Amino acid sequence: MPFPKNILEFIEKYPTLSTIGNTPTAEINFPELNLGQSKLFAKYEFLNPGGSIKDRPILRMLVDAILNNKLDKNKTILDATSGNAGIAYAMIGTTLNRQVELVMPENASEERKKRLIAHGAKLTFTDPLLGYDETIREVKRLYNNDPEKYFWCDQYSNVMNPLAHFETTAEELLNQVNGITHFVAGVGTGGTISGIGKKLKQHNSKIEIVLINFDEWPGIEGLKSIGEGHYIPDTFDQNIVDSEIHVDIENAARISKLLASKGLFVGQSSGAYITAAMEICRKHQNNSRVVTILNDIGERYFSTGIWE
Repeated sequence: MPFPKNILEFIEKYPTLSTIGNTPTAEINFPELNLGQSKLFAKYEFLNPGGSIKDRPILRMLVDAILNNKLDKNKTILDATSGNAGIAYAMIGTTLNRQVELVMPENASEERKKRLIAHGAKLTFTDPLLGYDETIREVKRLYNNDPEKYFWCDQYSNVMNPLAHFETTAEELLNQVNGITHFVAGVGTGGTISGIGKKLKQHNSKIEIVLINFDEWPGIEGLKSIGEGHYIPDTFDQNIVDSEIHVDIENAARISKLLASKGLFVGQSSGAYITAAMEICRKHQNNSRVVTILNDIGERYFSTGIWE
């Protein structure tokens, strides 16, 4: 099922926005991964015009808000971001002739900050030592101080976020890969794993939805560590998750470098996803067809030192 007709008709007015989605999915079968007889597939979400999977939900949320008269040209789009969603907000916002104001941790990569500025977004930074949850608290403070100024999109509770993946990303995966046995993803907002997971479960309840988790510090840009004491987004449906794999952050970086050496230049979250997918493939040697996501482009992380 694609986006509803009214959403599609609106998007078709903007050529750039029409290029979001319909990304390819390819088998990842490098010998160094030692997958045995299992099959590993990854969806190339870094090919979206904003360079990440976040283009999909941000587009769905903003267009829905415009069509429902929640976001007129006098409102400023406001939200928290670690970077990729912010780029989608800034790119899509300026395309739609809307102002964009974003709150993000100070330690977000310089490449992300520069692209946000290039698209004209206004940035507010929070102390990275206070964690990503502090960016959400700061957004709430800004909104509460001037609610008439802002359209707070709130990707962490907006139902259009997982719905975008239910309608498009998951539908594309089902058309691209036959016999999916596992789907692997982490949680930023939870929209990806929840929306895709729900659709896959409707298609075949035996498909296993696997959550990746990791140590909070130094963490993985764009993803949240899920556990006691952490803010859990409303858009994350914990009931959709069947199992969890803990990923070592350094190993995820190593796999990112391996992917780069094979021509796939993607970020560390993609390396983490592939790391977990590899573990599943090795565990289920003969009958698994594991699907995951390559979330964003590697160029976004030069200043983080991951490629040194």
